[in-house]
Amino acid sequence: MQGKVQLPLLKDPPQLLKNLLTNHSAYSSNFLRNIRSYNMMFSFTSMGGKLESPSSIGNGPYVYRLHGQKLHLMGSLLPTSGSTPKFAQLYIYDTDNGISNRINSYGGRGISGQIDPVIVGEITSMLDSCNPLVQVFRSVKERVGTSPSESLKLRLVKDRKTDVGDIDSLQSTRDIVVEMQSDDGYRENIQLSELSLRSSRRRQNLSMREYFSFRLQERLNEAHTILLARNLLHQFIVDAFTMIESQRLSWFRCNQDKLRTDIFKGLADAVIRGDVNPSSQGKRIILPSSFTGGFRYKFQNFHDAMTICQKRGYPNLFITFTCNPKWQEIEQFTNQRGLKPTDRPDILCRVFKIKLDQLVDDLMKDKYFGRVIGLIYTVEFQKRGLPHAHIVVFLHPEDTYNTPNGIDYIISAEIPDSSTYPTLHEDVKNFMLHEPCGVGFDSSPYMRDEKCTKHFPKKFVDKTVIDEEGFPQYKRRDNGVSVEKNGVPLDNRFVVSYNDRLLSKYKAHINVEYCNQHKSIKYLFKYVNKGEDKVTAAFYSNGNQDGQVNDVDEIKMYYDCRYVSACEAAWRIFSFHIQYRTPSVERLSFHLPGEQSIVFRDDEPIDSVVQRNSHRISMFLAWFEANKKYPEAKLLTYSDFPSQFTYKSDSQEWTPRKRGSSIGRLFYVPPGSGELYYMRILLNICKGVTSYQDIRTIDEILYPTFKDACYSLGLLDDDREYIDGIIEASSWGSAIFLRRLFVTLLFSNSLTNPLLVWEKTWQHLSEDILHRQRSILNHEGLQLSDNEIQNYALIEINKLLLPTGRSLKDYPSMPIPDDSVVVHRTNRLLLDELSYDKASLCTEHEQLMTKLTEEQTNIYHTIIDAIDLNLGGVFFLYGFGGSGKTFVWNTLSTGLRCKGNVVLNVASSGIASLLLLGGRTAHSRFCIPIDISEVSICNIKQGSDLLELLSETKLIIWDEAPMANKYCFEALDRTMRDVLRFSNPLSKNLPFGGKVVVFGGDFRQILPVIPKGSRQDIVNAALNSSYLWSHCKVLTLTRNMRLQVESSQEDLDEIRSFSNWILAVGNGTVGGNNDGFVEIEIPDDILIKEALDLISAIVDSTYPSFAENLNSITYLQERAILCPTLEDVDAINDCILSMLPRDEVSYMSFDSICKSDMNVQSLEDIYTPKILNSLRCSGVPNHVLKLKVGTPIMLLRNLDRSMSLCNGSRLIVTQLGKHVIEAKKITGEKIGEKVFIPRTVMTPSNSSLPFKFQRRQFPICLSFAMTINKSQGQSLSTVGLYLPKPVFTNGQFGEDFGIQNWGFRSWSADSTKIRSFNHVKADAAGYSIQDSVIAARVASDWTN
Repeated sequence: MQGKVQLPLLKDPPQLLKNLLTNHSAYSSNFLRNIRSYNMMFSFTSMGGKLESPSSIGNGPYVYRLHGQKLHLMGSLLPTSGSTPKFAQLYIYDTDNGISNRINSYGGRGISGQIDPVIVGEITSMLDSCNPLVQVFRSVKERVGTSPSESLKLRLVKDRKTDVGDIDSLQSTRDIVVEMQSDDGYRENIQLSELSLRSSRRRQNLSMREYFSFRLQERLNEAHTILLARNLLHQFIVDAFTMIESQRLSWFRCNQDKLRTDIFKGLADAVIRGDVNPSSQGKRIILPSSFTGGFRYKFQNFHDAMTICQKRGYPNLFITFTCNPKWQEIEQFTNQRGLKPTDRPDILCRVFKIKLDQLVDDLMKDKYFGRVIGLIYTVEFQKRGLPHAHIVVFLHPEDTYNTPNGIDYIISAEIPDSSTYPTLHEDVKNFMLHEPCGVGFDSSPYMRDEKCTKHFPKKFVDKTVIDEEGFPQYKRRDNGVSVEKNGVPLDNRFVVSYNDRLLSKYKAHINVEYCNQHKSIKYLFKYVNKGEDKVTAAFYSNGNQDGQVNDVDEIKMYYDCRYVSACEAAWRIFSFHIQYRTPSVERLSFHLPGEQSIVFRDDEPIDSVVQRNSHRISMFLAWFEANKKYPEAKLLTYSDFPSQFTYKSDSQEWTPRKRGSSIGRLFYVPPGSGELYYMRILLNICKGVTSYQDIRTIDEILYPTFKDACYSLGLLDDDREYIDGIIEASSWGSAIFLRRLFVTLLFSNSLTNPLLVWEKTWQHLSEDILHRQRSILNHEGLQLSDNEIQNYALIEINKLLLPTGRSLKDYPSMPIPDDSVVVHRTNRLLLDELSYDKASLCTEHEQLMTKLTEEQTNIYHTIIDAIDLNLGGVFFLYGFGGSGKTFVWNTLSTGLRCKGNVVLNVASSGIASLLLLGGRTAHSRFCIPIDISEVSICNIKQGSDLLELLSETKLIIWDEAPMANKYCFEALDRTMRDVLRFSNPLSKNLPFGGKVVVFGGDFRQILPVIPKGSRQDIVNAALNSSYLWSHCKVLTLTRNMRLQVESSQEDLDEIRSFSNWILAVGNGTVGGNNDGFVEIEIPDDILIKEALDLISAIVDSTYPSFAENLNSITYLQERAILCPTLEDVDAINDCILSMLPRDEVSYMSFDSICKSDMNVQSLEDIYTPKILNSLRCSGVPNHVLKLKVGTPIMLLRNLDRSMSLCNGSRLIVTQLGKHVIEAKKITGEKIGEKVFIPRTVMTPSNSSLPFKFQRRQFPICLSFAMTINKSQGQSLSTVGLYLPKPVFTNGQFGEDFGIQNWGFRSWSADSTKIRSFNHVKADAAGYSIQDSVIAARVASDWTN
C-alpha cells in the first residue's frame, strides 16, 4: 500500500488462545479441528447466509463457500419461553449452566470428535476477563438478576457524540448504552497516512477494503492470531469481503436519487417548460458497470475483448493456468508456521498473482511464443476455491503457428519418455493427466450421461491434424507409454495439452490450446463473459409482462448468482485484477445533437446545470473539432482515433498521442434506440467528419436521417432494397429476367413482405405480358386490364417456381393466379423430363455410341439390359478423373430420352450436377432431409407429382455418390420401396423399389463430411458401409480418355506419367507403406521454389499476361488458384483485384442474430453489429464485398436451378448496381446468358459459434482464388496451388490434380504449379509435402 495505511499493530492474544493455535497437543488438535464450532459457541450473532456443505464439494481440503447475501442477526437479550438460548443470550441467560448450554447448542456441528467441555470452560473464563463486549453483556446479566421485572435495552453506539444514557423516568424501558471504540477495529473515520494526505488525493479516510488488506499481511512484532486460525481464517476473509461489498452495494441502493444523469437537451427543454425540479429528471441506474461482477461490468468487458479481436485478429492460443498449492514457496512458508497450504488462502492468492504476472511477462516481454500483440485474462476460482486464469494470446501474424508442425513445436499431448526427459515426465504425470473417466468410471465428477464432459479419453492420432474448420487434433500416438495414477494406467489419450517449457518452469496445471476463429469466440463468450447467461436471463425476464411493469433489482439478482470462497475474497480484498487486457480499450461516448449525458446532484437547480458551458462540450463533439484541426485525423474513424490521439478530460479536447497506443470502442446502443443506433453504425465507417451532417452524407448526398444513410449503404434489413433493386434492374434487362429475379427472392426467403414487393414492382415484372399475349393470340389490338396483366404475370412466376418444388401457394401473402386461361399439363415435373428434343437426342446418341471405348460399351449394354428386363438393379461405376464416367452418363441419358423414357440425373453437389444433362442435386430432386439419420425418409407423398415422376422413371444416375452419407441412399431406398409398392407389390422387397440406379464416383475423393468425426466415423458413413452395397454391382473404367486426344507421343507420355503419379498419390502407394500419413516428393517441374513475394509468384504463374486478357472469358474461365483457408483466398483475390484497372465498388452486409435463436434479445445486446461484421465463415460472403466490372465471381448458394445457378457456379460481372448485380455465366449450361443477382439472407451452418447469426449480402465471392473444397466440380485447365500448410485429407491432394471425375481438369504438369512453404522441406531428393491419404478401409472395401 506504499505507506498510505498505518494502523496500530495487533497485540498478542491471551496465552490460552495462543497455545490452542500453536501447540501440537491433542488438546490443541481438537480445538483446531472444530475451531469454527467453538467460534460459533461464543458468537454474539447468527450468520445469515447459505454455505455449501463440504460434502457437496467432495473429498479434499476444506473450502468455505458462501452463496447469496450474508447477514449477521441478533435476537432479543433473553430467549422466548420454551426456547433454548443462542448467541448473545448465552452471555445473559442461565450462565450457571453456560458450558453445557453452549455444547448442547453447537457441539453437534463439530467436524470430527467431541467438543471438549474443558476447552469451552477455559475460553469462557478467558473472554470474561479479556473481552470488553463480553463484560458488557455480563453486566446486563447482573442487572437482570437484581431487577428481573425491569425492561432493558442494550444499545451499542459506535461513536457517542451526545448523552443518550438516561431517559424519561415515566418510561418503563431503560437503555444500557455502550460506546464501542477500538484502536485495532475498523471505523469509518480512520485517516490515511500523512504521506498520502500531502498528495492531491481527494479521499482522506481509509476504506474498509484497505483496512482488511492491511490486516491480512504478516508483520514483525505483530500478533498473527487470525492468520493462524486455519478454517476460521477462511470464514474471516469471506466475512470481510462480504462486508466490503455490502457497504458498496448499500451505497448504490441508497444514493439512486442523489446522483442523477440525463441528456443535456432534456434538461434544456425542462428549463423552457419551467420544470426546474431536479427530482423529475434523469434516469436511475441501480448497478453500474464499475461494479465488479455485475451484468454491465461483464457486458462491457466482453465488448472490450471483442474490440481487441477486431483490431488484432482472433487469438491464437488459449492458456489455462491453475494455482498449485504445493509450490515450493507456499509449502516453505506454511511449514514454518505448522500450517497446510490450504490454511492460508491469502498466501495462495499472492503467490499465484506473482506467478501469473511472471507468466504474462514471459509471454509479452520474453516472447515465449513469439511477438504478442494482445493478451486478455480472466481469473476464476474452482469449486475447491483455488484461483486459475484463462488467458487468450494474440500473436503477431508473422509468428503464428498454423501448421501441424508449428503446433507440435509449442504444444504437446503425449507423455514424454521417462529416461530422456525424467523431470518433464514427472511434471506431466503430476499436473497434466486427466483423471480416469469414460466407460467404467461413472463416479468421476466429469461424467454426465455416461460421457466425460471434457471428452476424455481422446482418440489416438499419429500426427497432428487441422480439420477444415481449423480445429486441431493433437498428436497422441499409441506408443505404449503410460503412467499409473491411483492404480489406473493412463496413456496419451488422457494427456491435457501443454507446453513443455511453461510446464517445466511453473510446475502447475497449465493447459495450452491452439485457437481458430470460432473456438476463440466460444472462449471469449464463455470465459471473459462467464456467468453472463444466468444474469442476463434474469435481467430480461423482469421486463413488461401482461402489461405490468415489474421492478428490476439488479443488486438482488447479483446476490442470487454469487458464490464466494476464501481465495476469491482474498483476491478481491487485495484488489488484484479479475480481468486484465492489453492493449487498453478506451470506451468512446457519442450522442445525438444536444443529447450528451451530464451529471448533476439531486438538489442542484436545473437552470444552473444548463448554464454550465463545460457540459456542452463532450468527447464526441471534441472529435469533430479535432477533425477540423488535424489533417491526419481525417484518415481515422472515431473508433480508430485513440490509436493516434488521446483525450484530455480537463481541457476537453483530443491531442496527438506522443507515446503508446490504445484501441477505441464505441459504447453499445441497443437496436431499439432509433437514430442513435443508426448513427453508431455509420460511425464505424465515417472518417474525418466535422458535423452531424457529414455523418449523414453518403456519396455527396445528404440524407435526412441516419437510418436513410444506413439504408443507402445496404446496412439495413429492409424490403425497400429489393423494390429498388427490381426497379434498378428494369433499365438493364427484360421482364423475364426480372421475374426470375423475383422468383429468386421468393425461393431464398429473403422477402419479409412478398406482397408489398409485388405491389410496388408488378408493372416492371409484367412489362412484356401484353406483347406476349398479342403474339400468342395473333391479335395486335388486344387490350388487357391491370388485373388480367397481373394474373398472366403471376402465372409466369408460378411456372418458374414449380421446378424448385414450390408454388405461389407456399407464400400466403401472395395472390394466387387463375391459371384456367392457359392450357397446361398437370404434372410439371414430368412434363419437364419429357420435353427434350427427341430428334436431336437421337443424333447425339448415335455420335456418342461411335466414340465409346470397349469397356464403356460393355458398361452401357449392362445397364441397358437391366432396364429392358424391368427387374431393377443397383450399379456402382468406378473411375478416376478422365476415365469417361460423364461420357457414359450422357450416352445413357440420350439413348433413353430419345425414346421418350425418363432419366433422372442427380449429383451429390450442386456444381457437379451442372455437368449432367438436366442434372439436379440429389437432395432437391428426392427431397432428402438435410439433417439425415439412420431412420430418415424422403418427403415423397402418395399422389404427389414427384411420386408420379419416380413411377415413370427408367434410370436414376447418381454422380459423386461417395461424397454423400450412406443414410441418404438408405432414406431414398426406404421411401421408394414404400411409395412404389402400391403400383408394384414386388417393389417392397427390391432395392429402390425395383428401379435401376447407377452410382458413380471415386472413393479416393472427399468422403462424407462428419463434423469432428474420426476416420472410423467417416468410413462408417461411406456408401460401401451401407446394407445397399451388397446389392451393388461394381463396374470399372480403367482407361484415361485424355490419352486418346490427338497429340504428339511426347505429350502423351508426359500426360500418362503425370496421371499415373497422381493416381498413385490417390491410392496411397507413394511413399511406401503408410496408414494415412506419408511424405510425398513433388516433381520439380510443378513447384515454384524461389520467390520474394509468395502471392505475386503464384498469381503470375497462374494468370500470365493478366492485363492483356482482361476481356477474355475463356482466360478467366479455365484457371484459378486453390488455397486451404478463407484468409489465403481473400489475400490472393484482393491482390488480383487491385491489378484490375477499373472502378471498385464496395457492398456492405447487414448482420443480425437469427430470430429463431431462443436468446435473440439478450444476444443482440451482447453481439453488436460490428462484432457480427467481423466474422468470417465458410459458405457466406464477407461483410465488405469488393467488386469490379469484369471480375469472375462464384455463387455461394443455389439461386435458380433452371438457369444452372447453383452453389459453385462461376460468372463474370457485367454491371454493378446499387441493389442488384448483373453477370454472365461462364460455367454449366447456357454459358454467356445474363442473370441478375440480388442480396439474400444467409446463415452459416457452423455450429461452433455460441449463437446463430444471419448475413444479408450478395451470395457471391471473387473466384480468382477459391478454397480447395470449393473447387470440387470445377473444370479448370490451369491451376495454382497455394499451400502455406498441410491441408489434404482422404486423397484430396490427388483429386485436386484432377484424378476424380468431379475434380477440376488438369491436362499436364505444365498447367499445374504449386507454391508451398512451411511444410515443404528442401533436401537432396527435392521437395516433399505431407499428405493424408484415403482411409485404408474404404480404399480396399470398394473393390470387394
